[in-house]
Amino acid sequence: MKRNFKFIVLLLTGIMVLPVITTKAGNPDRTGQAGASELLINPWGRSSGWGSANSACVKGLEGMYSNIAGLAFTQKTELIFAHTIWLKGSGVNINTFGLTQKVGESGVIGIAISSMTFGEMEITTVDLPEGGIGKFSPKYLNIGLSYSKMFSNSIYGGINLRIISESISDNGAQGIALDAGIQYVTGEKENIHFGISLKNVGPRLKFTGNGLTFKGYVGSSPNQMTLEQSSAEFELPSLLNIGAAYDIDITENHKVTIAGNYTSNSFIKDQFAIGLQYSLKSYLMLRGGYCYEKGIDKITTRSSALTGPSAGFTVEIPLNKEKGSSFGLDYSYRASNPFNGTHSIGARISL
Repeated sequence: MKRNFKFIVLLLTGIMVLPVITTKAGNPDRTGQAGASELLINPWGRSSGWGSANSACVKGLEGMYSNIAGLAFTQKTELIFAHTIWLKGSGVNINTFGLTQKVGESGVIGIAISSMTFGEMEITTVDLPEGGIGKFSPKYLNIGLSYSKMFSNSIYGGINLRIISESISDNGAQGIALDAGIQYVTGEKENIHFGISLKNVGPRLKFTGNGLTFKGYVGSSPNQMTLEQSSAEFELPSLLNIGAAYDIDITENHKVTIAGNYTSNSFIKDQFAIGLQYSLKSYLMLRGGYCYEKGIDKITTRSSALTGPSAGFTVEIPLNKEKGSSFGLDYSYRASNPFNGTHSIGARISL
């Protein structure tokens, strides 16, 4: 127990100190200076339905996005496949697969793979600005490797290592990022939740590849040579989540959860999210949320296509009550202007 307490203290200290050391949080003047912005997109159909306000009470595999500590609530095995139509009409799609497995009495390991595609684009050159020589498909790929642990009936913690890859036909950037988080559960009915998580902390990334080379001459040499340009490095969009949630048991079968989350961003405006979820046991869940940032209510001051409101539902069917296995479908909608919103649908199996 003493060793666990030391670990919790060290993790909390790291979460609080790292943002101060590595970033200047919530500075809108730095918007656009970070890369790998796909790390800010929630690809899961359940937690995105209430604006990711549930960082303090997220449970299972979806904790790999908002708070990795929630991974520790996995009972045995959980698999999820999710498909997201990002800003419908833009042609951007995200496919995500995740698997978690309980190990030992209190540990959980997990892996999640997320692929973001943009469709095909024309290859253009200086001599052929209209294209006509072929097409290429930009791709973003993220792989998360996680470990989470229940330290006591009240304290849960975890860590996630994310491998990042961005590429086009002749250029690419690769790097790593680290997430860490803690959840604390208290109350007579364990209905009060607190959470804190640090996301996307890692070294700068840089694009390399043949796309940065060109033919030219060096000095007075008459011989043409292949020269390479050096691209600028870019930082990751690190952030800090601080959340709380409260469960209200209306009756034995009906429950309402109120959740809130504050996100301190390094390169964009800070965000406040609030969400509400109704649960009929684990069979049906209805949820909604709103994510606010300064200026989001006016199109002239909004810095994101998302306008704030979100909603979703979950339908879960028991497969084996004795083993606790089930099959579920998740759906979420996030409003946007322009485009026709973001739609996410996911299928999960709990064994």
